[in-house]
Amino acid sequence: MKKGILIFVFALIPQMLIGQNCLSPNKQSEVIFSLTNEGAPNYQMLHKGQTVIAQSHMGFELVDALPLLQNFRVLDVRFDTKDEIWKPVWGEEKTIRNHYNEMLIALEQQDKNRKMNIRFRVYDEGIGFRYEFPVQDQLGHFIIAQERTGFAMTGDHIAHWIPGDYDTQEYDYTTSRISEIESLFDVVLTGNASQEQFSKTGVQTALMLKTDNGFYINIHEAALIDYPAMHLNLDPKTLIFESWLTPDAIGNMAYMVTPHNTPWRTVIVSDDARNILASRITYNLNEPCAITDTSWIKPMKYMGVWWEMITGKSSWSYTNDVRAVKLGETDFSKVSTNKTHAANNTNVKRYIDFAAKHGFDGILVEGWNEGWEDWFGHSKDYVFDFVTPYPDFDVETLNGYAKSKGVELIMHHETSSSVRNYERHMDKAYKFMRDNGYNAVKSGYVGDIIPRGEHHYSQFIVNHYNYAVKKAADYKIMVNAHEAVRPTGIARTYPNLVANESARGTEFQAFGGSKPNHTTILPFTRLVGGPMDYTPGVFEMDISKLNPNNNSHVNTTLANQLGLYVIMYSPLQMAADLPEHYERFMDAFQFIKDVGVDWEKSVYLEAEPGEYITIARKEKGSSNWFVGNSNGYNKRKAIVDCSFLDDKKTFMATIYRDHKSADFKTNPQAYVIETKTITRKTVLKITTVAAGGFGISIVPKN
Repeated sequence: MKKGILIFVFALIPQMLIGQNCLSPNKQSEVIFSLTNEGAPNYQMLHKGQTVIAQSHMGFELVDALPLLQNFRVLDVRFDTKDEIWKPVWGEEKTIRNHYNEMLIALEQQDKNRKMNIRFRVYDEGIGFRYEFPVQDQLGHFIIAQERTGFAMTGDHIAHWIPGDYDTQEYDYTTSRISEIESLFDVVLTGNASQEQFSKTGVQTALMLKTDNGFYINIHEAALIDYPAMHLNLDPKTLIFESWLTPDAIGNMAYMVTPHNTPWRTVIVSDDARNILASRITYNLNEPCAITDTSWIKPMKYMGVWWEMITGKSSWSYTNDVRAVKLGETDFSKVSTNKTHAANNTNVKRYIDFAAKHGFDGILVEGWNEGWEDWFGHSKDYVFDFVTPYPDFDVETLNGYAKSKGVELIMHHETSSSVRNYERHMDKAYKFMRDNGYNAVKSGYVGDIIPRGEHHYSQFIVNHYNYAVKKAADYKIMVNAHEAVRPTGIARTYPNLVANESARGTEFQAFGGSKPNHTTILPFTRLVGGPMDYTPGVFEMDISKLNPNNNSHVNTTLANQLGLYVIMYSPLQMAADLPEHYERFMDAFQFIKDVGVDWEKSVYLEAEPGEYITIARKEKGSSNWFVGNSNGYNKRKAIVDCSFLDDKKTFMATIYRDHKSADFKTNPQAYVIETKTITRKTVLKITTVAAGGFGISIVPKN
């Protein structure tokens, strides 16, 4: 296809009823658009000649207006193509290719003269499409009651899914046939600080599927801007997933003012699971970087005064004397400390000293500011001011001490989901950060949203998350947002969004544990939209040793924890455990010290969702490579083909692997460290136990 070709198509031309198609550059992927006899828009997707998404309906139900579902005619069809190379500020590779063919279908609803365009972009490994509403007299303002985009399955595929929920993504994944979702829904549902399900057949994106004929399918969205997050609701009789948006407090989905585009709906497909991990469709469908000067955005490795609070060893709150706090009125200088408050000067200096000694860039400190005594569960609007420290936390002294050691403190802004309050204080809070040398903030949205009735993934709250990132960019601040909406590649546009949590992270290992294969699924689901602050690096798996009242267990081996630094990509990587635990295993801790956080190249060596992942990455600006593996339920032998290495060079590989006696429940700290001289002709065979794994550092010898 040549750029600029324009084809005019009139409403009743017979071939339009058959369809207009668009092929990917290598002709492996294809999308077919058609109108039914009723003028209803439909699409179909094929890959390597096989139907992946069967004919599926498109359109919208509207509030107090006729739906945008049928009676359409085609005004014109436009084709275009693009092939570009762009450089991310940070990422899994130094450069990304954005190569697609495009088909724009311009539609008009004949009875109402309302215009709606559908834009398809077809990549070799999948498609993206969105609805576009141009400026028009008949559709200037409208309210979406529900989006009716279908994803018709061709069979009863295997799915890796979590329950559809308006307020949380922090679930363990379930693997089942899609026909089994309804019967398993209540069984796999677990409690959370804020949650609301909409259907026993509802699931969240990114949804990972595998067909019986060996195709891997991933359904997600890209560029979630001024629109609610999309879930999927299954019709178990037809095996059709349909888009299901997150409503606002009164039940409406989206408020549209033309011109307005929806997010992209994405379908990534391959007969090789590794290609799902390698796809950059989600990023490519976002707009280029909007920040002119990105020199202040720095990938970093950090520690935190956090895990001891998560486990219950220590507390966020300063005192037990106060049960209700009124900021500006409660005088913390007149109450006694509870002696469990972790964010105190002495303890923070201890973390700073350890971080400085071992080359870490930052220290996250939670619980530093007034208000933690009643922060949760009270639907409290004015919950934090984000600038007033407790009496035992000296901001100026600690920041000066950290700076003298070559370490920076990372700010923590827990909002308790009072977004109105956060926006009220945001400028003051960000200015406070800049004045005190904080360059990054971890924000949190625990609990039910205020304004009351809103959901974590509604249009209004999605706009808040994006507003916070844009506002942070004005102050040259990097954002790591927890409990926010799952990412959709927006970090391409605003790379100061360095990480999100937005899934079940390491903290849940202290809340009863996660499934042993959890991290073999997350890269196929949550990480499709962007990096995760998973917070790996736990070396003490028995949580009762930190808190006798907490009998949780971290369901991995120590070697697996090392592998996660490569598997669970993030430019913001945490060493989550306590310094004293690392001091017991300094030989293993060396891998965490050495491993990169920003990559020039990534090679996906082995992958099967729910079973295993092995990835090799070359550190940006060096000749060092790092390999990580995470293994699922079954003991297996991983194959590391070293052909990704530079030719004519010899390398020293340091392998951190499971000992043969390792067991994630009974003997998780059993590991072996060995060194080998390797070349690109080397093939390593490494045995991994259930929930095990390995990390390998590879450095040139000559």
